[in-house]
Amino acid sequence: MNVLLLDAYNLIYRARSGYMKGDYPVVYNFFRGIRPLIEKFNPKKVYFVLEGNPEFRTQLNESYKANRENKDRHFHEQKAQIIAIVRECFPFISVRHPNLECDDTIATMVKVHCLQGDDCTIISSDSDFYQLLNLFDNCSIYNPVRKKMIEKPDYDYVTWKSLRGDPTDNISGIPGCGDKTADKLVRSPGLLSEYLNKDPIRQQIFERNVNLIRLVDFSDKLSEMERHDGVKDFEQLYDIFDDMSFQSMIKEKTWNKYVNTFKELILCI
Repeated sequence: MNVLLLDAYNLIYRARSGYMKGDYPVVYNFFRGIRPLIEKFNPKKVYFVLEGNPEFRTQLNESYKANRENKDRHFHEQKAQIIAIVRECFPFISVRHPNLECDDTIATMVKVHCLQGDDCTIISSDSDFYQLLNLFDNCSIYNPVRKKMIEKPDYDYVTWKSLRGDPTDNISGIPGCGDKTADKLVRSPGLLSEYLNKDPIRQQIFERNVNLIRLVDFSDKLSEMERHDGVKDFEQLYDIFDDMSFQSMIKEKTWNKYVNTFKELILCI
């Protein structure tokens, strides 16, 4: 079975770019962009994966993701509208772990489905998911910004990223260790061990970063996950799009194509 996992916030933030006219431009861009993804990958099941509050990561690093603050109230209102519309009208399974990030929930659902023999595709521009390509041959990643599939790294991605850090998440790397040095070290376990043992600070930074970057697997505690099975309510969706003046999306031919894209999705795990 083909399973699609949508990094919800990643896609919603991406919807801030492009067409920005009207009262609900982010909502419009999100729902206009989601249909081609479903059509492209033709899944039988879709997870809409939401963020929790990863307290353990902020305890390890107080500045973790502090560079991502967004105070645009209108954007956050539209984000809430998108989540509500998905839950009320789309046959997507919305999932969230209250104390972990979307990334951890996606990693856990990938493990569950890949071990069942399903093929999983993650839709996200977040490079943290690359580590899953090291773990599961039946997992793939599609970057919707670059519009391309991501190649499997031929090195341990967590080790490499823990050495050089991750500016997008405000995670500092080992001083003086850039991409080239990290690439050299990750391919030589002996050299890596020597490099870290030479300086306790290096070892401390590396171990902290591994704990920040490595995704959490809670597959043995799935009951901790919040889950909401969506419904196929296209009449309500039509009314919502009409109220928001998304006229280009509810023209008869366009609307029929839109609805047909989502009809075959199933909700059970």
